[in-house]
This record gives sequence, C-alpha cells and structure tokens, in this order.
Amino acid sequence: MPAPQTLAELEADVARDLALTAHPRAPWLVPKTSGGAPVLDCLVIGAGQCGLAVAHALRRDRVDDILVVDRAPEGREGPWLTYARMRNLRSPKDQIGPDLKLPALTYQAWHEAQWGAAHFAAMPWIPKELWQDYLGWFRRVTGIPVRNGVAAGAISPARTDDDLPCLAVQTSAGPLLARKVVMATGQVGIGHWWMPEFVAALPGALRAHAAEEIDFAALRGKVVAVLGAGASAFDNAAVALEAGAAEVHLFCRRAQPMDVQPYRWLTFAGFLKHMHEMPDAWRWRFMARILGMREGFAQDTHDRASRFPNFTLHLDRSWTDARAEDGRAVLATPRGAFTADFLICGTGVRMDPGTVPELAHCAGNIAQWHDRYAPPPEEANERIGCFPYLNPDSSFAEKRAGETPWIRDIHLFGIGTSLSFGPAGSSINAMSIAAPRLAAGVTRGLFEADMPRLYGELLAYDLKQVVLDPARIAAE
Repeated sequence: MPAPQTLAELEADVARDLALTAHPRAPWLVPKTSGGAPVLDCLVIGAGQCGLAVAHALRRDRVDDILVVDRAPEGREGPWLTYARMRNLRSPKDQIGPDLKLPALTYQAWHEAQWGAAHFAAMPWIPKELWQDYLGWFRRVTGIPVRNGVAAGAISPARTDDDLPCLAVQTSAGPLLARKVVMATGQVGIGHWWMPEFVAALPGALRAHAAEEIDFAALRGKVVAVLGAGASAFDNAAVALEAGAAEVHLFCRRAQPMDVQPYRWLTFAGFLKHMHEMPDAWRWRFMARILGMREGFAQDTHDRASRFPNFTLHLDRSWTDARAEDGRAVLATPRGAFTADFLICGTGVRMDPGTVPELAHCAGNIAQWHDRYAPPPEEANERIGCFPYLNPDSSFAEKRAGETPWIRDIHLFGIGTSLSFGPAGSSINAMSIAAPRLAAGVTRGLFEADMPRLYGELLAYDLKQVVLDPARIAAE
C-alpha cells in the first residue's frame, strides 16, 4: 500500500493538474483604463465559497485581471465562523465544490493529506471550521487575488478610455473600476435578513435575528423563544441551551415541521444543469414548491436541541404580535400570550434590491419575478415573486428597458438566483455546474464587447506555422 500523501505533495499535484488542464492557454483580453485609471476585467464581491469558485472558474478561462474583495477579515469570510451555528456542514462530505471537478483540489483530498483516508471515511460530516480552513487553503493554492477588509458600495455606469462600458464601484478602500461585477454575497446578496415588524420594533436588548452576533452567554438562566422551525432556528435554539438558558421554546407556524430536505431530491445533473433553460411556468412551479418548503433540518440538528429537557417545540403556533413589558418580551400567539426574556428570529431573507448598498443606483429598475410572470392562483406566492428575474447569464434584467442598461454587466451568484436557476449560487452541491456557467456568462459579455478588436487582430494575424520549400514548387 502506498504511503499517505502529504499536504506538500498534494499541493504539487494541484499545481501539476492546473497546468495540465490549462487549455486553452492563449490570453485574449487586453488591459483597459478609464480616465487613466486601471479597469479590472472582473470584480468579484464576496470571498466566501461562491466568490472563490467563480474567481477560480474565471481564471481557468484566462480572465486574469480580476480581484475579489470581502468586508470580513481573512479567515472569517462567509457564515462558517460567524452566524452559522451548526456543528457540521449539512452537505454530504463527498460533494465537490469550488474545486470544479479537479480531484487534487477537492475537500476530500485536502482532508486525507492531513489526517488520512481512514479518518475521512470515519467522519460522518465535515466540521464547519475545517471547511473554512479548506477554503483558505483553496484560495492560497489557486492564487486567487483577494483583498479583505474592503466593503463594496454603490455601483454606477462608466466608460473605458476606448469607449467600452464598464462599472465604477465605490468601496471602503476607494473606487474600483471593472468591466464586469459578480455579486457573490451569499444568503443576503439581493435582500436583507427579515423578522416580523412587531419584533423588529422591540428594544434591541430583547431580540435578534439568527444571522446577527448574539451574546449567548448572557442568555444563561433566561427564557428564550425562537421563531422558525428550519435548520437555522434549531441551531440557535441548541446554542442557547448549551449556553445554559433556563428554557428554550421553538415556535413553528406549521402544524408539521419541515422534516424533508428538497435539496437532496434535486441534486441530479438534469435539474442542476438545465432548470434555468425551462419555461417560466415550470421554473416557478418547481422552485416555488422547493422554496416554499424552506430549508429542512437533519436528524442530528433536531437531536442536538431535543436532548435538553428544557427544550419545547410548539407546532402550529405562530407569533402575531409582541410588546415589551417589565424588561421582557410578551408574544401574542393563537394559543395565548407567551413571555420570554429574549427572542431569536430564524426567519431567513427577504428579497429587496432597495436594501442592498451596491444596487443603490439601480434597485428600482431590477426586474423581479412578479414583473415578468403571473402564476396561476393556486401557485401564487408574494414572497417568492420578489426574487430577481435574471438573464440567462445570471445578470440583472431591466424592469423598464433602456433606463439602466449597464446592470447587464452585474452578475449575481447567491441565494437570489434560486428562482431563476435553482440552487445555483446558494449551495455546495450545485457549485461545480453553476460557477463555470456564470463564468461563461461573464466571458461571453467580455468577448462580445471586444469583437471589433479581436476581428482586427484576426485580420492582422500572420504567424506562419510552415515554411514552404521553393525547390518543391513547380516552375510553371
């Protein structure tokens, strides 16, 4: 049996694999400027798993002048060390992700190089901290250029010095210019974390969204009420219990919590590759059903909370109002009032371009599904109708044609793509298909804009690959 591979040996394999599979190798883009300032070919906003996957795909297609920015410090991009309060990833450990089907770049290869194949085989799920470590390694060995601590702001139209469209992006480190922008900003990319208005109106000391930073140690000995029965709600309930909360009550508005995970069903090539090509009626039918089911929770997620005797699950009991009284929160429910010391809302994201800083100059003209498609009454869903209606290359479409044509150069790769593409930018299981597809949309736009220059280069191309022997040419 061969000796286990070391991490240094794996990294050598990565470099070799990248070199062996680099075809086509020819550079095809030329540097651009605007007012003398350099213009990136593509700026990727977000250095989590999706941003890294797209950047990797773009570099494989020789889009070399790219930059990835992230507001978080290095190592804390994405949710894994912040608001993701599960212990392990919910995706199966053998799913591929940003590696884009290059074996040496997979999580499994990285894990086995450090702890061995037997350790990987015995591990039921990937611990979230190890996944974050893997992403940091992936970023390093692929050489993706990332600037941390840079928050992106409003995007506006600009022109290059040779009169091609480009985009100006305000950032906390100063303006950046790019021909294309990819918003790989994860769960909240095209909206905001949402909680009922009557909960949001309470003093901040009494409530939080599950995506916020929460001082769980301060909940020791307290009564905590959690709204929602998805995976995130259970995760937060479990952390509160582990921190010593006196009681944790989880409220589900459904009579039956979501114990089915629809994303397991849809993980097959036909759906992941071609859902976005189907008629709107079918896209809506499938994805409205899946999004309406919400994110299911796994058995270990349930067990983590339910092993505590002071945990109670309330079914078919929504919150209808709330008020502050004597330093506590009093909830109105269909089965009477409930008083808690602290509320946590595991209520997800609402699609609303108007709340996204990057889209301040175009939010009102971004097409949403309710602008383009009217489902039959039995399939209507106001919340889902707010998802953006994206072009085939995952760029924003105009609600009113001609007002903001430049948004065609902003591509979305996050949960907001779900209704148009399926789980394209919001899950690991689709990444190896979705990231190259989005990268192809970016390269198509770059190629289209550069066609006059490229045609001129074709006309001037005179590199001979053969030298004729005059002695072999007939004299006639």
